Amino acid sequence: MEDEDCPDLVPIDAGGAEEAESSPSRKIPVTIITGYLGAGKTTLLNYILTEQHNKRIAVILNEFGEGSALEKSLAISQGGELYEEWLELRNGCLCCSVKDNGVKAIENLMQRRGKFDYILLETTGLADPGAVASMFWVDSELGSDIYLDGIVSVVDAKYGLQHLTEEKPEGLVNEASRQVALADLIIINKTDLVSEEELDKVRTSVRSINGLVKILETQRSRVDLSNVLDLHAFDSLSGISLQKKLEHVKTTHAHLDKGIVTVTFEVPGNIKEENLNLFIQNLLWEKNVKDKTGRTMDVIRLKGLVSIQGKSHQVIVQGVHELYDLEETAVAWKEDEKRTNRLVLIGRNLDKETIKEVFIATVREQQGNS
Repeated sequence: MEDEDCPDLVPIDAGGAEEAESSPSRKIPVTIITGYLGAGKTTLLNYILTEQHNKRIAVILNEFGEGSALEKSLAISQGGELYEEWLELRNGCLCCSVKDNGVKAIENLMQRRGKFDYILLETTGLADPGAVASMFWVDSELGSDIYLDGIVSVVDAKYGLQHLTEEKPEGLVNEASRQVALADLIIINKTDLVSEEELDKVRTSVRSINGLVKILETQRSRVDLSNVLDLHAFDSLSGISLQKKLEHVKTTHAHLDKGIVTVTFEVPGNIKEENLNLFIQNLLWEKNVKDKTGRTMDVIRLKGLVSIQGKSHQVIVQGVHELYDLEETAVAWKEDEKRTNRLVLIGRNLDKETIKEVFIATVREQQGNS
């Protein structure tokens, strides 16, 4: 099998490199892989690095767990300074160990363009994937070569529920549930270690936090790569699939008092872009939108499709923590179609009625003045 796969890599490596570099529109997708310690992230990455799949993937490992199969072939610096070693693997993938936030590694990696088509970036067990994701929006140097394809979170079927429901001291977010809140794809791993009833509880808990996410269930982190790559979760290509998805999202209820929930609402009509900006900035930046008990609403992820005055196409809204972006999709509003604005917010202390009222007030009031 390997003999058949390898020749594919040779012509691409020899002649395709210049082609890839000379094509400015050919951006490399980056997928962030996150998950609680022990959930199976490293197993997933090892599987991707060793399995024959005819895809050329660069994997950036943020840390090495005990006894990682890759440790033997990679030396990590003793002094703790940034150190990388690139390793060509038999299946045509590249692997790198990095003790950094990943951006430097990607910049260095881009000098080897033409050798890979995808980048997977692992975050440490307790890392906030949102902070890593935001870097791709802020760093315009990087943005010209790559794009953020999606965030994948691995959840342990056996201990996931315990991690997700763990009470944290006041003011602290439960890291496991934040990783679920930010994910575009959840892999519930080790399903063979739990009963159907236990698995159902994990599913329900994940869904209560993130009503938008796609869920895959696996054993030993073995997944079909086509489900993990090319998610297009952050770009306008997801317009059509997002439209279908948003129609099925329901507002969820927290399992815990301070838990993370998904809230969704729809408001018909056209809105002005500056009014939408004002609403989002009040929510994400000023943080002056409060629930009925006076607690500040904390939005972790924001997604939606809106109808902006003067634009013939649907506009996609994306937000991670304080960063947000508006981008026109390829989906045009039809002549006879009722224009509408549908938003999905994932976060803490979210009150659907209040958010919807604030949205309508911001949009309507400003329009009345214009």
